[in-house]
Amino acid sequence: MQFSKESLFKSSFRAFFVSFSTILGIAVALALGIAALALFADRVKKPEKSELLVSQDADGNRSLLDDSAPVLLKISLHGIIGEGALQTEKIENLLLDAEEEPLKKDRVKGVLLSINTPGGTSSDSDGIFRALKAYKAKHRIPIYVFVDGLCASGGMYISAVADQIYATSSSVVGSIGVLLGPAFNFSKAMEKLGVESVTLTDGKNKDMLNPFRPWKDGEDASLKEIVASDYARFVNHMTTARPRLDKEKLIQVYGAQVFDASKGQELGYVDVAGATYRDALASLAKAAGIEGDKKYQVFEIKATESFVKELLESNHSLLKGRIIHSFETGSLLKPEMSGKMLYLYPGLIQ
Repeated sequence: MQFSKESLFKSSFRAFFVSFSTILGIAVALALGIAALALFADRVKKPEKSELLVSQDADGNRSLLDDSAPVLLKISLHGIIGEGALQTEKIENLLLDAEEEPLKKDRVKGVLLSINTPGGTSSDSDGIFRALKAYKAKHRIPIYVFVDGLCASGGMYISAVADQIYATSSSVVGSIGVLLGPAFNFSKAMEKLGVESVTLTDGKNKDMLNPFRPWKDGEDASLKEIVASDYARFVNHMTTARPRLDKEKLIQVYGAQVFDASKGQELGYVDVAGATYRDALASLAKAAGIEGDKKYQVFEIKATESFVKELLESNHSLLKGRIIHSFETGSLLKPEMSGKMLYLYPGLIQ
């Protein structure tokens, strides 16, 4: 059989056109599907149920036991407090789910907080602490903290809910302090460039620390008072929860410094340094009344991960029809964190 050049050309063109049309159709269908989900998500929003992942116990067992087995609940606080899963509302939802099947009937006998965080917003640090404290009081169970990496500032604030704090030998703890800013003033640079700005306000100090005009002496006084008040509350919060942490030395000597786990144990920031995950879990099991050969289940509870949900919540450029080219430098904080009171290790914004 012979084929002419014309028939080969037509056949190739037809195949290309069919393939292109198929791909285009799939892309359009996907775009319409995402748009429909976005429209629906805007109208009805209901928290998704959390996931329960079987985790290893202190002996390395991770078999799924029957529903009568006592449970130790693991909650991971990894990342910047106030971002992603580390927001008050999301932790509250986790704890609400921890009171439903299959964890009903007081199956949860203790909570292990796995912490690796530089801190974050003061509001979410306090909110997460209060949510955990309420859960602890309601169910009358112990809460232990296991630090594997960094537990600074807001992480320490949340850790105050714990009966015991364990830390690996390489962990770093501390940074008890409050941060607001930095704020910049561009007025001199603008003057050199011949640039002027106008801000319309009504009310004394409404444009406090306006970066486009010279600052007045004392205009930041109210903010300094807020920071001082927040710091005093932070110090009282920590020294009340950690009696070995000397209040006077914390203010005058330790300040917002960070320390390795061994020094942190000496000063009262943590109870046990050089610990492992299994050490912390075994100690928690004992405090929860689970001793000897009694079997128990360790569940890690976490928010359900959904690609579509993350895409919709991320305000992704794909959904806005634009491509953004960026080169990130300096601060790792998102813009939404600016202007907020922070319990945060300062290395993240330098």
